[in-house]
Amino acid sequence: MRILVIGSGGREHALAWSIKHNHPEVELYVAPGNAGTASIGTNLSIDPLDFEGIAKAVEELGIEGIVVGPEAPLVAGLRNFIKERFGDKIWFVGPDKEGSQLEGSKVWAKRFMKEMGIPTAEFYVADEGNLNEVVERVAHEWDPPYVLKADGLAAGKGVIIVDNKNELFDIATDMVLNRRFGEASASIVIERFLPGMEASVFLWVDGDSYVLLPTAKDYKKAYDGDKGPNTGGMGSVSPGWLTGYHIAKVKSRIIEPTIDGLLQKNIHYTGFLYIGLMFVNDDPYVLEYNVRLGDPETQAIMPRLEVDWLGMWRDGTFPMREKPDYAVTVILASEGYPEKYEKGFVITGLEDVGREKDIFVFHAGTKLNEKGEVVTNGGRVLAVTALGPRLSIARDRAYEAVEKINFENKFYRTDIGVDLMEKVNA
Repeated sequence: MRILVIGSGGREHALAWSIKHNHPEVELYVAPGNAGTASIGTNLSIDPLDFEGIAKAVEELGIEGIVVGPEAPLVAGLRNFIKERFGDKIWFVGPDKEGSQLEGSKVWAKRFMKEMGIPTAEFYVADEGNLNEVVERVAHEWDPPYVLKADGLAAGKGVIIVDNKNELFDIATDMVLNRRFGEASASIVIERFLPGMEASVFLWVDGDSYVLLPTAKDYKKAYDGDKGPNTGGMGSVSPGWLTGYHIAKVKSRIIEPTIDGLLQKNIHYTGFLYIGLMFVNDDPYVLEYNVRLGDPETQAIMPRLEVDWLGMWRDGTFPMREKPDYAVTVILASEGYPEKYEKGFVITGLEDVGREKDIFVFHAGTKLNEKGEVVTNGGRVLAVTALGPRLSIARDRAYEAVEKINFENKFYRTDIGVDLMEKVNA
């Protein structure tokens, strides 16, 4: 069995690792991959948006299945392209272009939720034609803070929380008229802020069937105490804090109406679905949909799973076992991320950490230099994950491992999981 994983980040390394861990017989290829995926498979120098290059690799290498990590190729219609080219000869993990609108367009997703009665924050849609009118209405009707979201894909950074009315117009104008996030913010969603506790729910969906994967909580802000700008994610914990009581509400109020709504629109969704939630007084509201697994939540979830991926993806069965351990993932980033940062620094300590039991290092922004050394190649560089029977133990082990890995300008949050300690009786 030859499988091609699309992507180059920590999520893709974790997915590739899990495939190989659960199916040692599989021959793995990763496009384009990173220094971590190179140790468990063969990296291919193919851009995830180079559909013809992917098709050529499928033909030349005899690929039987494709697993897509990032959202961009899904939103651009990679599944549609592969199915048109190869039919049912290739099984494919990820939704088609129509289903990918859940993430590809915040406007489409919010209108979908409103139409289907799925709880979400109140919102308005603004563009060049109505920007002033919408901003005035929002400022009049709601007290700050306000949440501004670019309609299109912005690499996880297209969300800005505005703390006062004076900044609302300036930031909305910067997003829409100045294209702060490129064409992704030609239209924006302005949401009423929801105070509460966040959680992440992950599913595998196949039409009208679904299976819940382990829950998680991620940490988007750059600095301790949830301060600073939004990032792609600075750490995660799995399982999250949700109880069976909360999960039951999520199923009945959000998951089932979402799947039913997609079917009503003649969208047969096949792939992972991530639902970002805010719980307000124990009631769930959808913050966002992602049409793939989260990053860095995947790096916390995968070491906790024993799963027959081929059964799930190819045969329509759902054999899966979730370990009782907690997982804590800490992102090692380049100082300056998510803004400007330097690359090319040699990373040391990886071999020592890699030999430790229940410690996992998933690569994100890394590559091999001319000397064969692993060097930094992005804002988020590594995800260090540790398992433990209690959250406090997993936290201690993760941070002990973090201290053993070094590179110039290393930066990370020191408080991942602290807010959950009392909640989960750590």
